[in-house]
Amino acid sequence: MTVITTFTEKRREKQIKYEKSVLKELTIKELKEKVKQYFGSSRLVSNLLMNSGIEEACYDVAIEAYLLGAQYSRFGIRGETNDQVMERCKEERVHFTDTLYHFFLYWSHGQEGAMSESLYYLCEQYVNNWWLEGYSKGKRRQKLRLH
Repeated sequence: MTVITTFTEKRREKQIKYEKSVLKELTIKELKEKVKQYFGSSRLVSNLLMNSGIEEACYDVAIEAYLLGAQYSRFGIRGETNDQVMERCKEERVHFTDTLYHFFLYWSHGQEGAMSESLYYLCEQYVNNWWLEGYSKGKRRQKLRLH
């Protein structure tokens, strides 16, 4: 008796294997440092970061953006520029930015005031930085044929 598997199952297994191998290069220390670097100076967010759930949300968004960059690095290897590849996954990056921004707004209980626009740009820079980090690591893995 043979086991029937579908292509979607195989594709998902391959994706999980790749994500695990890419995440081995990421440390929790890096995640913590980037959260402090981007959100430690913001008065609104620094008060919120005392809550470990908010810090974990930042980690989640960072990991997702990192994996997205690593996944899209194959287009950079095939000759597209960084800007073209970033435009390719703009919808996902905006979604991550909006998710993090709205998470901060929810937990700030309306205290953001005039800080909300700068907070959005901080979230956008944070997501883009992690995307670029994953993108460069993914390109390096592609060049070394570790994919």
